[in-house]
Amino acid sequence: MTTGPEHMRDHWWWRPGWSVGRRFYTWHLTFEGQSDVHRFAAAYRAALAPVGGLDLIPDQWLHLTMQGIGFVGEVDEKDVASIAEAAERRLADVPPFDVLLGTPVVDPEAILVPVQPDAPVRAVRDAIRASIGDVLPEVPERAEGFTPHVSVGYSHGAGEAASFVDALAATDIEPAHARITQAELIVINRDNRMYEWESLAQVPLG
Repeated sequence: MTTGPEHMRDHWWWRPGWSVGRRFYTWHLTFEGQSDVHRFAAAYRAALAPVGGLDLIPDQWLHLTMQGIGFVGEVDEKDVASIAEAAERRLADVPPFDVLLGTPVVDPEAILVPVQPDAPVRAVRDAIRASIGDVLPEVPERAEGFTPHVSVGYSHGAGEAASFVDALAATDIEPAHARITQAELIVINRDNRMYEWESLAQVPLG
């Protein structure tokens, strides 16, 4: 059974530091060429589209948020390159793994898909955080409170959440399997009510 909050809110409010044109260095797991993930996301886009109120995420921008570094212009480019090099060394000790994308849940700002098992995802994040710590005096973002998930849509307004809960409860979509073989260092923006990025480095696992 799918449950969720009573009300939705706009995901695209401008968080501290963000504005149109700003870019941010961060690490994601991405799903290029992952046909089963794309099949899964397309099915949920079709189920959720009639409800309205969501910016549904196209296959190109599906991602699992991992760990931020900082805003472009506030982090030295040489430090970013050094972090990528450190990550190459550390992620060589983390083997590739499989994950399952299961039943989405309704968050006040998004439709989230929990990822299981979460332990190998956390191992990748821990290695990335250690790589940042190899270069910068302080690792941004908290180590705790991380919940691996993939979003399929973002709320772009306020309203009742029940229609999203009902739409998900009425679906019967087979979970998706994904093979994680790398982590990606990207430069992200949110200018167009979507997280869009350019890739800086694709660092293999194992």
